[in-house]
Amino acid sequence: MNELIETERLYVEELQSIIEGYAAALDDPELIYLIPPSLENKKEVLFGNLPEIYEFHQKTFLKELENSVEKPELVGTCFLKRKEELQIYEKYCQNKLRSEALWRQCGDSMFFQECQKRLDHKLSLDAYLLKPVQRITKYQLMLKEMLKCSKNSEGTAELEEALATMLDIIKSVNDSMHQIAITGFEGNLNDLGKLLMQGSFNVWTDHKKGHSKVKDLARFKPMQRHLFLYHKMLLFCKKREETSDGHEKSPSYSFKHSLKMSSVGITENVKGDIKKFEIWYNGREEVYIVQAPSMEVKNTWVSEIRKVLTSQLEACRGISEQTSLNSPFTQTRSTKKLVTNYPGENMIQLPRKAKIN
Repeated sequence: MNELIETERLYVEELQSIIEGYAAALDDPELIYLIPPSLENKKEVLFGNLPEIYEFHQKTFLKELENSVEKPELVGTCFLKRKEELQIYEKYCQNKLRSEALWRQCGDSMFFQECQKRLDHKLSLDAYLLKPVQRITKYQLMLKEMLKCSKNSEGTAELEEALATMLDIIKSVNDSMHQIAITGFEGNLNDLGKLLMQGSFNVWTDHKKGHSKVKDLARFKPMQRHLFLYHKMLLFCKKREETSDGHEKSPSYSFKHSLKMSSVGITENVKGDIKKFEIWYNGREEVYIVQAPSMEVKNTWVSEIRKVLTSQLEACRGISEQTSLNSPFTQTRSTKKLVTNYPGENMIQLPRKAKIN
């Protein structure tokens, strides 16, 4: 508990030094002549939403953690109560690549050297700009340690839920970093709902209409595809490694194909390989055999896809029931038919919905 609060205070102090010592210095008349041309009007690119993060921690989160010193059982509640606010790290991390690219252009300028000298910092600005990324990751580690010391005591349930929340936020941040690298998709990704999963797979396809002998597809060479699962759509992309300014390669994902989740079905087990599962579309008009890197990854994806399909089925039931109530003399297709009309026991198929635009 003490470590959490002490490191939080230090973190707030570091954020304050960055904003006052670097960001504010960009408006200092005495230093304007030192600002490199490549940095002009680029404050938001370099610092992202750091001021927003600082304001949240300085005015809200630190105070709430300090108020829980006498009642450690409330720590978990602090994280749960501020789940939405902690999502601001997603925006910061999404901007990090742009920030790093700008830093490589002007990081060795006299302006930054002078700012660092005035602050008496041993490390340069780029090290401090990494602090928010490190901090959002550090929380889950400290929560794990606190859980070890508070087994079956008051507040344990809240700590466990807080840990799950922070792990979910980290996953969302990581997923969003991949999403911003998608190229070639003509629609608006924000219209597809929440990004639930993303990962690389081997994929075999068959686009013939009607039922086909899918097992024959295993003879062909698979495609390497990076899949993005949203509530409304599944995207198939090709991963490319791009070199930026001679530095480390950053991935980009070239959009290739998409499937509306309202027309998707899934088969959990594919004969011959426990790491494979099958995604089919429009009543097997299109079939995709997906090979995961491990059984754990496969099970996670199958589970998440089933959740999406189940939620759609429940929505269909709700609409059907509402229609029955509104039109008691109109015969509607029963929801039982939707459940029992599956091609197999490991599959879920839902009726098509309107096209997503």
